[in-house]
Amino acid sequence: MSVHQLVAKHVEAALAEAAVRSISDDVVARCLLSEAIRLFKKGRSNDDIAAELTAAADNLDDDSPLVFMRP
Repeated sequence: MSVHQLVAKHVEAALAEAAVRSISDDVVARCLLSEAIRLFKKGRSNDDIAAELTAAADNLDDDSPLVFMRP
């Protein structure tokens, strides 16, 4: 199982539990983003985190080629 599959499995479980509690996917996504930033802060600078988030935002359009991809 890849790391992505591992995390996706837990995200799906969190979404299912949240749905039972009438918590929207959007709220879960915001909480996941907050947790991702918390993890990034353990070893990355604010500028590096901002660049990561900007790169993700720049690649939201599924029809456009990826402009930047982190290794």
